[in-house]
Amino acid sequence: MKTMRIWFGCSLGLALSMIFGWSYGFFAVMMPLFVLSRADRFHLPTLLMVVVSAIWTTLQATFIVEYLQFHPTLMFIAVGIMMLMKCIAMMRPQSYLFGYMGLLVGSIVLNFASYDFIDIEEFNVNLWVIVIANIAVCALAYWLFPEPETKSDISELPTTPVKSDIDYISQVAMGWVVAMAAFVLFQVADLYDSLSAQASILIVLTPMTLAGSMAIAKIRILGTFLGCLAGMIIQLVLGRWFSEGLLFWLAFTIAAGPFCLWMTKGQAKAAIAFSAMSALAVPLTTSLVPEQKDAFFSILYRFSSIFVAVTLTAMVMWVVHHSIRVSLLKHAHHQ
Repeated sequence: MKTMRIWFGCSLGLALSMIFGWSYGFFAVMMPLFVLSRADRFHLPTLLMVVVSAIWTTLQATFIVEYLQFHPTLMFIAVGIMMLMKCIAMMRPQSYLFGYMGLLVGSIVLNFASYDFIDIEEFNVNLWVIVIANIAVCALAYWLFPEPETKSDISELPTTPVKSDIDYISQVAMGWVVAMAAFVLFQVADLYDSLSAQASILIVLTPMTLAGSMAIAKIRILGTFLGCLAGMIIQLVLGRWFSEGLLFWLAFTIAAGPFCLWMTKGQAKAAIAFSAMSALAVPLTTSLVPEQKDAFFSILYRFSSIFVAVTLTAMVMWVVHHSIRVSLLKHAHHQ
């Protein structure tokens, strides 16, 4: 039932984005995937936490860019405080989802809002509509495909293991340094088309531990390759019929089926499937313009940019983690 629930939610999210013309429709696909894969029962507080986190973070990020964009130092300090709060929230199971959604959405909004040709208010409203609609999508999925009563009712939200104060400080610092490095990079360089790479940097941070992030980095590259391959196959199979909305939706739904199945087959396969679904959804919902622009080169660029971003992120995390731990251990030894 869980596979059908996830598959239904992703398919319905894509259908709604196509019917109502939502910009950045990949959010409508990835939101149900993210929620339905982690909870076996409908849990309204979790869904409301996603909504509140998205709305609050978009307002925060938009306000910072709107009023501090011409004061780089103040903007850097404000973003640093915002990112630090998100990283700290990710260290507690109860607030992990709030912090992670805030870190991901905030980074995207800060990047997009820095470009004059992007209507950030429209982006924010679209995102709010999608996360609110996600409650109805998930509720319908749970109702149509309920979990057997023998299943546990506990949400499988990720947790961050912390063994000591040094671990806590080093994990928060590692996440904060990487998030801020990504922010500075995307502010300085013209990387508007690298939304996938930016998201990948933050997805690698998900475990908030060095060992976990190294494993996620490998999985992210493999999953991205499979998702990009599926996207290319869809484009080649449909060919000139890409403009037919129903055929496109059916092809996407069929391609998503195996990945939705993997979401229920253990943590490793689930992580690969999540990366594959994002690699499949983003270019086909943002770069593709039927009869005008295909997504072939966008898919190739997506894979190459993600490969570079994930590799560099893993290297930075290794350096930051060991540097912080050495400094903290020296300080503790002197005391």
